[in-house]
Amino acid sequence: MTEASLVNRITDFANRADPYPLYEELRATPVLHEEEGGPYVLSSYYDIKALFHDPRISSDAANVAATGRDALNDLQETGGLPPSFLRLDPPEHDRLRRIANSGFGPPHRPRRVDNLRGDMAATVTHLIDGFGDARQVDLVDQFAYPFPVTVICRLLGVPREDEPKFRAWVDPLVASLDPDTRQGADEEFLNSLQESRMALGMYLAGLAEQRTKEPQDDLLSDLVRSDGPNGSMTMMEVLSTAVLLLIAGHETTVNLITNGMLTLLRHPDVLRRLREEPTLAVNIVEELLRYEPPVQIVPQRTCIADIEVRGVTIPKGSRIWLMIAAGNRDPERFKNPERFDPDREDIQHLGFGSGIHSCFGAPLARLETQIALTELARRLENPRLVEDPPPYRPNAVLRGPRHLNIAFDDLR
Repeated sequence: MTEASLVNRITDFANRADPYPLYEELRATPVLHEEEGGPYVLSSYYDIKALFHDPRISSDAANVAATGRDALNDLQETGGLPPSFLRLDPPEHDRLRRIANSGFGPPHRPRRVDNLRGDMAATVTHLIDGFGDARQVDLVDQFAYPFPVTVICRLLGVPREDEPKFRAWVDPLVASLDPDTRQGADEEFLNSLQESRMALGMYLAGLAEQRTKEPQDDLLSDLVRSDGPNGSMTMMEVLSTAVLLLIAGHETTVNLITNGMLTLLRHPDVLRRLREEPTLAVNIVEELLRYEPPVQIVPQRTCIADIEVRGVTIPKGSRIWLMIAAGNRDPERFKNPERFDPDREDIQHLGFGSGIHSCFGAPLARLETQIALTELARRLENPRLVEDPPPYRPNAVLRGPRHLNIAFDDLR
């Protein structure tokens, strides 16, 4: 096989169910550049970690767009909103993220995420109870997909009576993250997508405006009221941040929960331990973020200066793909990296990125997944996969099963 065909195989949907042998092959050439004008593909843990912290690497949407597009570098429609801080560089990134963090967690709101624990547990119980007398369920559609939307509604302060219409707007937006869905979309879907964007934007704008007059104990109230050392957010920046949490946070958590249950069902000894030792959930989720990360590739990066990595000069203006999933199984960094081991002591994974762009919603996704997997392990009697591997989503960046059909004998 040629080096050029290796990246093509990694992005080929035919290999989505198990890309890890290809990542191993990729690590043999830690800095891979397959063709003139194509991206530089980095797969070593230490190189990826260093570049996450390198100020010569830009995340700015304008810089990324200027370098052209490739198979993974398709900029998402924002529905007229400005880029979120995820797609900005300092100092604008730092200003917006500082304000967002002040409402999301320590030191200003240290208990905000943990205070959602009761709502999360109640939602998980409700969803599992909803399996009813069925002895086979699709874990994605009936559990992992609806759960994060409900939690984000609570976090933002969406009234419970508005949740059904809120979720109806979110569904097409999340569906549009898959490249194949966008490319093969018919006019009806595109119209629905545009209508959902507009409806969601107008709804959030109205809710945010209401919170400026009558603040409550929710994230949206904090975003519209917070002032940082460099000023406050504009209303458009508030909406962009809310949509970032809603869309990016939702898909990441769906994949983390689904990949997690799939991995546990493939490792029944660990599933049994989790049922008997619920505190093991913390270790399990961290190992999952290394072993089966929900975000496999970070393709939206551009060099704003020449950079040398392992003797290879990456020229200014070049696109870079950071292959997180390859770095997470790098034998130079982790012992027995192909083994799923929740007792692993050294587990500084790249699952939520690193540096200034490390995942904003990581505390929320961690807690959601810990609660979800613990309750599924406790309540499903003799769970087992209906098909292995399950059908996967087309997306190579946000990798996870599209459906995960599970059979079980009873509900505890």
